Amino acid sequence: MSDTARSIYITSPEGETGKSTIALGVLDLLVRKVQRVGVFRPVTRAAGPDVQDYVLELLLAHDGVDVTAEQAIGVTYEDVHADQEAALSRIVARYHEVASQCDFVVVVGTDYTDVAGPTELSFNARVAANLGAPVLLVVSGKGRTPDAVGNLIEVSVAELRSQHAQPIGVVANRVQPDDLDAVRALLGSLGPDGEPLAGGTSSGPTAQPAPGTRLPGWAVPEDPFLDAPTVRILMEAVGGTLAFGEEELLAREATDLLVGAMSFEHLLDRLTDGAVVITPGDRVDILIGLLAAHSASGFPSLAGVILNGGFFPPESTARLVADLDPSLPIIRTDLGTFRSASAAASARGRVTKESQRKVDTALALFEQSVDGAALLAGLDVPRPEVVTPLMFEYELLSRARADRKHVVLPEGDDDRILRAASTLLGRQVAELTILGEEQKVRARAAELGLDIDAAHVVSPHDPELVERFAAEYQRLRAHKGMTLEEARERVQDVSYFGTMMVHLGLADGMVSGAKHTTAHTIKPSFEIIKTQPGVSVVSSVFLMCLQDRVLVYGDCAVIPDPTAEQLADIAISSAATAQQFGVDQRVAMLSYSTGESGSGADVDKVRRGTALVRERRPDLFVEGPIQYDAAVDASVAASKMPGSDVAGRATVFIFPDLNTGNNTYKAVQRSAGAVAVGPVLQGLNKPVNDLSRGALVQDIVNTVAITAIQAQAPADAVDPTSDSQGATS
Repeated sequence: MSDTARSIYITSPEGETGKSTIALGVLDLLVRKVQRVGVFRPVTRAAGPDVQDYVLELLLAHDGVDVTAEQAIGVTYEDVHADQEAALSRIVARYHEVASQCDFVVVVGTDYTDVAGPTELSFNARVAANLGAPVLLVVSGKGRTPDAVGNLIEVSVAELRSQHAQPIGVVANRVQPDDLDAVRALLGSLGPDGEPLAGGTSSGPTAQPAPGTRLPGWAVPEDPFLDAPTVRILMEAVGGTLAFGEEELLAREATDLLVGAMSFEHLLDRLTDGAVVITPGDRVDILIGLLAAHSASGFPSLAGVILNGGFFPPESTARLVADLDPSLPIIRTDLGTFRSASAAASARGRVTKESQRKVDTALALFEQSVDGAALLAGLDVPRPEVVTPLMFEYELLSRARADRKHVVLPEGDDDRILRAASTLLGRQVAELTILGEEQKVRARAAELGLDIDAAHVVSPHDPELVERFAAEYQRLRAHKGMTLEEARERVQDVSYFGTMMVHLGLADGMVSGAKHTTAHTIKPSFEIIKTQPGVSVVSSVFLMCLQDRVLVYGDCAVIPDPTAEQLADIAISSAATAQQFGVDQRVAMLSYSTGESGSGADVDKVRRGTALVRERRPDLFVEGPIQYDAAVDASVAASKMPGSDVAGRATVFIFPDLNTGNNTYKAVQRSAGAVAVGPVLQGLNKPVNDLSRGALVQDIVNTVAITAIQAQAPADAVDPTSDSQGATS
């Protein structure tokens, strides 16, 4: 790479603007569009065990950023104070070191912690001008009228231009919801110098100025959750230690702070979800009452309890608390009530890499408020020539979000499912139903600090649905002697219950397998949903995301030793899946020989399968039998299969058996660093997908997005109460 990487400089005229969350949104947008993205902080506080740059840590933790903290730092505030010109020269040199390795660099300005305020924006403007980086200005709308926001923008843009920096847009962040419309109207009427254009007002709509005559602007609403401290931060603020409860739950955000020195009867009326209660350690009645309220159905889910004053319940009470085995964090501190409350109240929360919910919230606010396409156009971001794993994942979420479908998640007792659900709902990827007992599922999500309020939670033992599902299942399996009583028992299994929801149109697709075997997940779909017309088998593919492209591997998870006819089905289904996810359809039917060079039962099976594909789908580019090297390497293809439309350019790879396919995908995944998305089931009338039992939260998110996209695909209308053609078992 040369050091001509494009860049954007994100800065503000003051502190506490939420600049880091805007930087996170811009970074997330860029890593989905550009192959190599860097992060750079021109000025940071001196490094050390007690000094952290939370903004830098947050951005460097983002997938797709391959820059070290040392590389990402220009100079310290001390360097700027000592010699501003020398510091500026050092910043420029350090920036170009990062730019030489990247296609795009996100530069985040200073934080108004160690430089005098009136001169700091001017210094940031000088840095941006010397880096040749256009500026995205972030101003705070918190506590300001729309007119005041407009005045601040005009003054700030003038300061940027006076130092020869080039503003490319404005984000008014932390705007009160009631002021959003007025601020957006103001931003829609900004001239290139940040001043309102003639006819524009800050209090009502105005005609859009002609392109090129205005400074683009966007307004992002305030969300108090982003400022909420975690229970761990409160514990550190009061110098406390964890006495009881799950340490994992210290990561939950505290959205309210209460001092509980009154009678418990009065305190109970003031409890809210996410509250931390500070109470004297000798108030045993309050502690026991809080634990009872926290665990009771219909009462708020607390985030924690702080026992202050250096007191602790006597041995008998402590033994009772221990026997209750509370998950709720109970913290003890030696500080008195006033000092505990003051320290906790002054604790500030941040958006950090440890809080996935805050990251999801920040990204959702950015996506919903900022026109990403317009911002990228202003930055002249080139159309990517490659497709990285992050680009592919982003495309999955974007496509799922464009036409939201309803996906059922049967495993509501798994924390990974709840975490994925919180992300999916926060990013508005899909509508979700989670199976489980509602009070238990929602209570656990609340304990984990997750927001699943928008999810439907349905018990697999719901009497009305059980009767409806049992009657339909008994009808479908009558030819196997299924009785209604047996059907009632069967459909209360979460996999059958979820599959019946999909079958009867109560959900568009299902994702399961985090806690169940593949057979347990997909067997009900063979019995109930069945295969698409013209498809004899259900098979699977993995979407293999390499550094620069996406390939399709099938079948690597379902059919152990497919026949020639089944190979043809797998190939045709895999080509359709490839098309659905934007992958070119060039199908390689793999074998240990290429063309007519080999013989034997195994290669003959592939040869017959290839012939069947050509007969059934003459429009497809398909080649087989062909070896893997001839399928992917143009030089090998030129000698082994010259003139082929597939050889050397294959994108869809059909393996002759499960042993070969499964081992190959895992070898490529581990050796080439590919991201394997799947298995994606194909051939069913409606989408059902299986998770690995070792699935990570992001794997679940991706699989739900894939399932939603599959549900978007036009398909032949199938009456869910008819015995359509397809596999039965």
